[in-house]
Amino acid sequence: MKFEKKPMVNWYDPKQLAFTGVKTVLSSVFGNFADRREMQAALDQEGKPFDYSDKEEVWFDFISDLGDGFNPTYTLAKTLAEPSITVEGKQLHRGDFLVMGGDEVYPTPEMIEYTNRLKGPYEAAFPKDESPNAQRPDVYAIPGNHDWYDGLTNFLRLFTQKRSLGNWRTQQTRSYFAIKLPHDYWLIAVDIQLHADIDYPQICYFRDIAQNHFTSQTKVILCTAEPSWVYRSFDQKNTAHDRFKFFIDKVLYGKGNSDYEEKNRSITVNTILTGDLHHYARYEETTARGEIRQLITAGGGGAFMHPTHTLKENIEPVDGYSAELKSVFPPKEASVRLSLLNLAFPYFSLTMLTLFGLVHAFTSWILQTKRFVDGTTLMEQLSKISSFGEGVGPACEAIVMALSHNPGAIFLNLLLFGGVLVFTDVKSGYGKWNYVAGAVHGLLHLLAFYGLLWLFSYINLSQLGLGINRPSQVGLFLAEMVVLGGTLSALIFGLYLTFSVLVLKNHITEASSSYRWEGYKNFLRIHLTGECLTIYPIGFEKVVTDWKVTTKGEHAIVAGSPIHFSLIEKPIQVHHEKTV
Repeated sequence: MKFEKKPMVNWYDPKQLAFTGVKTVLSSVFGNFADRREMQAALDQEGKPFDYSDKEEVWFDFISDLGDGFNPTYTLAKTLAEPSITVEGKQLHRGDFLVMGGDEVYPTPEMIEYTNRLKGPYEAAFPKDESPNAQRPDVYAIPGNHDWYDGLTNFLRLFTQKRSLGNWRTQQTRSYFAIKLPHDYWLIAVDIQLHADIDYPQICYFRDIAQNHFTSQTKVILCTAEPSWVYRSFDQKNTAHDRFKFFIDKVLYGKGNSDYEEKNRSITVNTILTGDLHHYARYEETTARGEIRQLITAGGGGAFMHPTHTLKENIEPVDGYSAELKSVFPPKEASVRLSLLNLAFPYFSLTMLTLFGLVHAFTSWILQTKRFVDGTTLMEQLSKISSFGEGVGPACEAIVMALSHNPGAIFLNLLLFGGVLVFTDVKSGYGKWNYVAGAVHGLLHLLAFYGLLWLFSYINLSQLGLGINRPSQVGLFLAEMVVLGGTLSALIFGLYLTFSVLVLKNHITEASSSYRWEGYKNFLRIHLTGECLTIYPIGFEKVVTDWKVTTKGEHAIVAGSPIHFSLIEKPIQVHHEKTV
């Protein structure tokens, strides 16, 4: 095979966290100074939409948040590649084109990651057919935040240079695009960059289409890389939905533009498709114009699963809209059950366990560098206190005395506490009140550290009779603090994540990326006819894990067990009747 089958990204690997953090900061700082979207527009002066309107009917697929672990990525790619699939007795044809709705690779967009996590699996699932009569569907993609972490360099190489992705053909020349569909439908796919305003060349591109290509009866399917309506429901200060509404109102509807405002007054944006949250969720919105609009998050292309039990049943009206939650996948009961896996955080994140243990061991070493008036160290003082009831006072006194002349140890304690406190998610749940839970979380880590320091001092020095400076004692203490201290802190961290996602309804990403669940994936198969637009949400409760290579040296990988999928809910039908 020409690619490496990768496991799910371990987001709690300290090295991975640091690398992704640097990429995030750099992309945020320099993104506005070197916006690749403006360069794309300069190089592509024509900016023509893509046209499938000559067909009486058209099938297309939508998938988002893919390119993570091999098992879920390949399971869905293999299903997308089939000429047709059958669900509940109905045959659904492979899409004439495939739309990737953001975050095509994880964790960061190096070309080696695109190759191993996206390009390789998709080429193996649907090998390029170069025969004269080959049927080759097209593929289009919009970037998500992970695609933007290198300024969009590798995304543009992969998707905007008329290359192949297996048997799919790339067609676009920009990171955004418009597709003309039959029956006066348009698919509009927007590149929202990293929470920035939509760039002016992109606005001009879509404004030209809205003015010169839309009719008064146009229906729009809008694709974006994040569910701004959900993020607005989590945090009223989130401005993503304001930018999104600006695009719909000012660009598509043409409000304030005398050239086409009157003509576009009766167009409808009846469906919005997105990813970014790695689950399936459908809200049905009643807009200020009286339209019924489907708001569908389908971010189940391969990345870890996001919970659904944190979603609000009803989104309160914001700027004249309200929406009701109609369906989720995984079911909320399963989402709660899986969130409890955070209690096994030490098992899923051995690297974080080790990091906590090393911090505790190093802090202990710094504390041991200071001696009391009688020449003893903190460990020797604590070893004399045997009662964990009456001895709490003396133990605390000894610890305070040791810290009072040890700024290095105080700094490490504050670093641990402050790092945990800053980690607190205050953008959802109870907002800044979440800092209370974050402070308790930090204090528990410090209490655990000093409690174990006392316990190990008493066991090693008093019960085992080991000398404070004996290599056997030093080695035993380091092993105890790294293994047991790290495990206890990891348990506390997992308990905090569990409490947060189940009670406070925050830390939804941190509390789901921890256990990296491969199941509950999804994509959308969409059918447009003269009667209606029909959306089939395809769900995979479990993905295949026993893949077998059947042809040496080729991308021939087959499932050792059947691929099971089903409809998440009844097909969503959007009829063509107008609401003016």
